[in-house]
Amino acid sequence: MDLMALPKAELHVHLEGTLEPDMLLALAGKNQVRVPYANREEVLAAYRFGSLDAFLKLYYAGMAVLRTVEDFTTLTEAYFDKVAGQGVKHAELFFDPQAHQEKGLGFVQILEGIEEGCRRAKVRHGISSLLIPCILRHLDPEAALRLVDEMLPHKDRFVAVGLDSSEQGRPPSLFAKAFQRVRDAGLRTVAHAGEEGPPEYIRQAIDLLGVSRIDHGVRILEDSELTKRVARAEIPLTVCPVCNVRLGVFGSLERHNLPRLIEAGLAVTLHSDDPAYIQFYIGDNYVACAQRLGIQEGALRTIARRSFTASFLPEAERERLSDLVP
Repeated sequence: MDLMALPKAELHVHLEGTLEPDMLLALAGKNQVRVPYANREEVLAAYRFGSLDAFLKLYYAGMAVLRTVEDFTTLTEAYFDKVAGQGVKHAELFFDPQAHQEKGLGFVQILEGIEEGCRRAKVRHGISSLLIPCILRHLDPEAALRLVDEMLPHKDRFVAVGLDSSEQGRPPSLFAKAFQRVRDAGLRTVAHAGEEGPPEYIRQAIDLLGVSRIDHGVRILEDSELTKRVARAEIPLTVCPVCNVRLGVFGSLERHNLPRLIEAGLAVTLHSDDPAYIQFYIGDNYVACAQRLGIQEGALRTIARRSFTASFLPEAERERLSDLVP
């Protein structure tokens, strides 16, 4: 089976995490932003990080080159051009509006740029897309409330709101009020939980934020009752195996707990997270999980189908796309 060509949906990818070295340098030059890299090789050398905190420092520094509406269009187009050759038929893109505010970019400007890139991808590749702006949990809860108030007048242009950034010491409970406003507006919610944070953060994401999906969730197995609960409820986990390894969650891919997550009956899906920074996109993750974790073809087909059924597309479209998986 050609795992690259296998039809799949990407439900856990940060748009800013698709910023390839060449584009980072090109945008830095265009926008006259100084970066500490002279060439692609130096950027790639900087991408050799070993923890989430080290990655995030680099990640937010890279965002500095994104300065215009057109930059977001260019970035979005480039992502879709890449994954069109990796079987992606639908993508739900995370992006971080708060990370761009200090550059004077408002939510609507960022949204317009990404939307145009999505439109072009639909025409060029036939890939559908939905957008999920995220709240940065390392900022204070009042900042989250301000962002939600800025976003909600445009709620028909995105499908859910997420919670991302470093988990340590930043439990989902801090953002319950912001997410209540999101749910009251009729939008879905998702949250990063249980990657570096404990299983309790997964429980809070479900009980306090009302999430439809758990992003990462790999530490759930430390709590057997929570594992059984999430498996029974069929709450999807958007797992990013290679990125987990690069961020130090697991010592190697061979030590990743994906096989045990599957054995526990959890609704696992596979994704890339920040593919440019780890130089591994979604199809690469499928191939790596087959070759180095021994995940069988039947399980990978199930995961691919689930990536569509776990999406926020209308039911008929979810079923149509899942039927593409052989």
